[in-house]
Amino acid sequence: MRLSNLFAPVIATGMIVPAVALAQSADPAWLDTVSEQLARDEQCLVEYYVNIREGELAGRKTYEARAQCRDGRQFDAVRTEPETEFTVRLCEVQVC
Repeated sequence: MRLSNLFAPVIATGMIVPAVALAQSADPAWLDTVSEQLARDEQCLVEYYVNIREGELAGRKTYEARAQCRDGRQFDAVRTEPETEFTVRLCEVQVC
């Protein structure tokens, strides 16, 4: 089916939906939980995430991510099911 045929009924009725309403985040839903927890507990407004990882350990789901806050701080967040809260650690400079 051609794309123009797909949108013909929408255009004919004058129902134009903004593209923003159709857009969805490609990020996993659990990152929303991390953002909410960091905002609540650390007053961190997350700007972006790096090192996002989902895995399995001993048959339990694991979630890990590093969050970059707007103020420059970075936090590592880790959770292993059935836990509901993430363990959060401030990333600091390390010298070996």
